[in-house]
Amino acid sequence: MVEEGRWGIIYCPKGGLLGNPVKRWEQAERCLQAHNIQYDMVQSENPRSVDRLVRMLISNGYKTIIIYGGDSALNDAVNYLMLLEPEERERITLGVIPNGVLNDFAHFWGFDESRLEQTIVWLKQKRVRRVDVGCIRYENKKNERCRRYFLNCVNIGMVANIMSLRRRMRHLFISRTISFILSCFLLMFQRMDFFMSLKINTDSIKQRLMTVCIGNAQGYGQTPNAVPYNGLLDVSIVSQPKLWQAMEGMYLLLRDKILNHRNVMPYRTQELSGLIAEHTPVSVDGRLLNGTPVGTFTIGVEKEVINFLIPD
Repeated sequence: MVEEGRWGIIYCPKGGLLGNPVKRWEQAERCLQAHNIQYDMVQSENPRSVDRLVRMLISNGYKTIIIYGGDSALNDAVNYLMLLEPEERERITLGVIPNGVLNDFAHFWGFDESRLEQTIVWLKQKRVRRVDVGCIRYENKKNERCRRYFLNCVNIGMVANIMSLRRRMRHLFISRTISFILSCFLLMFQRMDFFMSLKINTDSIKQRLMTVCIGNAQGYGQTPNAVPYNGLLDVSIVSQPKLWQAMEGMYLLLRDKILNHRNVMPYRTQELSGLIAEHTPVSVDGRLLNGTPVGTFTIGVEKEVINFLIPD
C-alpha cells in the first residue's frame, strides 16, 4: 500500500504532428519535484486503457488520482469511479492536469494547458469540491441496457459529429479555433438535421433538429450557464436553420454566445427522455457512442457524487 497523500498520475500523451509527449512529461516531472509532491506515474497505452489504470491505482491504495489528459480520459475515470460503492468512492479524489485534445471541463474551473506549474500548485492545495455527474441510460442494438456518465455534456445531432471531427483535427492542428472551423466546414457537406422526439419538463418536442446539447458543464460553449454543482442539466436545442443561420450559429458558438441565436431553445431540467432516428450521432464528453441508442433513452444527473480538485 502507498503512503497517505501520494498521487497516482495517469499520463495520457497527446498525439499529433506537433505533439512531444516525452518533453511534456519531463516538464511536469520538474514541476512536481520542485513542489515536493510525492507521486507515481503510469502512462496510458491507448485511449481505452484509462479505466483499467484507475482500477489498478485504487486497488493499490491511491486516494488521489490525477488525470494528465483531456475530457475523454476524465470521462473514463469518472465512469470507473461510478462503478464503486458510494463509501469507497467517497475516499477517492479526482484531479486533472489538462493535456488532451479537448479540455473543456478543465477550462470550466480555470485550468490551462499553458500554465502547468500553476495547475500543480492549485492541485497541491487539495481544495475539494463535490461535483455532479450526468448519466445517459439507453439500450444498444443488442438490446443490452447501457449507461454512460459524463462530466461535461451529451451532444445529439450535428455537433456530435463536429466534436468527433474536432478531436481528429486537433491531432493535426494546434489551434482549437482552427480545428473547430475546419470541422464545421467539412460538415457543410454532411447531413445537418435529424428527427428527434424529446420530453423536457412539461414540453414535448417532435421535429427535425440540427443539434441538442445536454450540459452538466459548459458543453463546449453550447450550455454556457451550466454548472456541475446545482443538480440540474442545461439543454440547448437548435432547430433547422438555413445555411447562413447555421454559419451565424457557429460564429456565436466560438464566442460562447450560442444562446443569443434565434434558433436556440434553452431549458433547465433534472431529467429528459428522448427517441431519435437511426444513425443519429450521439457523443458523450466529445466521444461518439458506438451506435445510436435504440428506443427511448433518458438523461439525468446525480448530485455531488465525485470529489474533484479545483483551483484556489
